[in-house]
Amino acid sequence: MDLQVGIDWLTNALYSYWLVYVLVGVGLWFTVRTGAAQVRLFPTMVRQLFSSRADAAGGISSFQAFAVGLASRVGTGNIAGVAVALTLGGPGAVFWMWVVAAVGMSTALIEATLAQVFKVRQEDGSYRGGPAYYIQRGLGSYRWGAVFAVLLVITFGFAFNMVQANTIADTLSSSHEVPVAWTAVGLVVVAAPVLFGGVRRVARVAEVVVPLMAGAYLLLAIVIVALNISALPDVVGQILRGAFGLDSALAGTAGGVLAAVLNGTKRGLFSNEAGMGSAPNTAATATVSHPVKQGLVQSFGVFVDTMLVCSATAFIVLSAGPEVYVPGETGPNAGAALTAAAIEHELGSWTSLPMTVLVFSFAFSSVLGNYSYAETNLTYLGIRGRALTALRTLVLAAVGSGSLLALTTVWAVADIAMALMATVNLVAILLLSRWALGALADYRAASRAGRDDRFVGHGNPLLPGDVPGDVWEAGVHDGDAVTAR
Repeated sequence: MDLQVGIDWLTNALYSYWLVYVLVGVGLWFTVRTGAAQVRLFPTMVRQLFSSRADAAGGISSFQAFAVGLASRVGTGNIAGVAVALTLGGPGAVFWMWVVAAVGMSTALIEATLAQVFKVRQEDGSYRGGPAYYIQRGLGSYRWGAVFAVLLVITFGFAFNMVQANTIADTLSSSHEVPVAWTAVGLVVVAAPVLFGGVRRVARVAEVVVPLMAGAYLLLAIVIVALNISALPDVVGQILRGAFGLDSALAGTAGGVLAAVLNGTKRGLFSNEAGMGSAPNTAATATVSHPVKQGLVQSFGVFVDTMLVCSATAFIVLSAGPEVYVPGETGPNAGAALTAAAIEHELGSWTSLPMTVLVFSFAFSSVLGNYSYAETNLTYLGIRGRALTALRTLVLAAVGSGSLLALTTVWAVADIAMALMATVNLVAILLLSRWALGALADYRAASRAGRDDRFVGHGNPLLPGDVPGDVWEAGVHDGDAVTAR
C-alpha cells in the first residue's frame, strides 16, 4: 500500500467512525451539564479576559494565557485550513466548523477548568498544568499522563509546527517566488531566540502580536464583506445548503454531506482545538482566583477563533465566486494561496504583500504557541537542562523541514496525531468531569451570593474530594489580588 494512501485511510477511519461523533457528543454532553454556560456566561468571559494581572512570583495574566492559547489557535488553520475545508468539503464544511466550535466552547470550559484545578507551582513561582497533570493528579495515572505528554510533544512540537512552516513557505513561494529553502532558514533564525527564551517570553510576544494580527485580518474581511454585501445571503445559503447536501450544483464534486462533515470537523478541530487538550496547558499557567475564570477565557478563545476568524476566511473565499473558488478543484491555489487569491481578486494585487505578512504572523505565532504547549509537557516528563535544549533544537529542525514537504502529507500526519491526542484527553475529561462541574457550581454559588469568589480546593463540599497539592489551599493562592511588578 502506498504510504499516502495508508495515511489517508487511517485519517478517514479515525474521523469517520470515531472522533466526529465523540467530539460533538462530548460537547453536547457538557453543554447540557453546564446549562449552556457558553451562552449564559458569555458576557462574563469578556469581562474576565481583561480582569487579572500577572503574578509577581512568576505567573502570567488571564489575557497573556488567552493570547498564547489564541496564538496556537489563530494560525494557518484559519487561513489555510478553512480554504482546504472549502476545497475538499464544499461550502457546507463551514457549517460543521461552526457546530464543532459551538459545542466545543463547553468542552474548552471543562478542560481549562480542570487544568487550573490540578495545576502545580514551579520553583520559579510560575504554574504548569494541562491534561498530563490532571490525568496523573486526578486519575492517579502517571503512565497515561506520560502517553498524552508524548503525543502532545509530537503533535505540537513537530507535526503542527511543520504545518505552520509549510504554509509560510507556500505563501512566500506562490506570491513572491521566494525559494522554500530560504524560507526554512529564515524561520529557524527568527524562531530560535523566542523558543529558547521559554514560556514567559512566548507569552510576552503573543500578547502583542496576536491581537494585532487577528484585528487586521478581521478588518480586511469586514471590508470585503461590505463590498459584497448583496452577495452575503447567497454565501450563507451556500453554506447551509452544502451542509445538508441540498445543493445539486455540488453533486459529484466536494458537495457530499459526509465530505462536508469530515472536512469541517477536521479543520475545525485543528483550528479551535476544543477538546484536543492543547489550550489547557496554557490555561493552567494563568494567575486567577478561581479555576472557572480561566475556563471561561479559554472558551471565549474558541469563539474568537472559529466564529470570527474562520468565518472571515470563509466569507472572503465564497465572496470571490467561481473565478477563484470551485469546490473540489485545487488547481494552483490550495490552502493559504486560495485565501490570498480571493483577497487579491476582491481588493487588487496590492494585497499580496500585506497578506504575506499576515500569513507569516499567523503561522509564526502558532509556532510560538505550539512550542509553549510542548515545553509544558516536556517539564511533566522531567526533561530539563541539556535535554530540553536538544529538544528545542529538534523543534527548530521540524520548523525548517516542514517548509520543504508536500502540503497533503503534512496535513495528514497532523490530523492523525491530533486525533490520537484528542481521544486520550476526551476520555480523561469525561472521567474527571465531576471536578470541573463542582468548580463551576462553586463559582455560580459565589456569584449568586455576591461573596468573594476565591476558590478553596480543600474541604469543599461541591468537589469529589480534596484537590492534591497546596495551590488551592485556603489563604495560599492569591490569584487576582496579586499585582504585577
